[in-house]
Amino acid sequence: MADEEYGQGVPKVISPQMGSIDSTVESIRYRAQLIARNQKLDSGVAATGISGLIAGFVFALIMVIVLPMAIWGMM
Repeated sequence: MADEEYGQGVPKVISPQMGSIDSTVESIRYRAQLIARNQKLDSGVAATGISGLIAGFVFALIMVIVLPMAIWGMM
């Protein structure tokens, strides 16, 4: 009987139906990349927050106080 089960033609490889699994994996990969990018952005903002605040304050002082005084002093 065992001999009759084997040798019954050429075995064929059947491709599995992986469409829904592949789309789910791609969705998870995309979301993981978005989360990683968001965390990198948040950590970058947190690391440079104080220096950015100081630079913005100095720039605002120059534009609002120093620059008009220089222009009015020239006139």
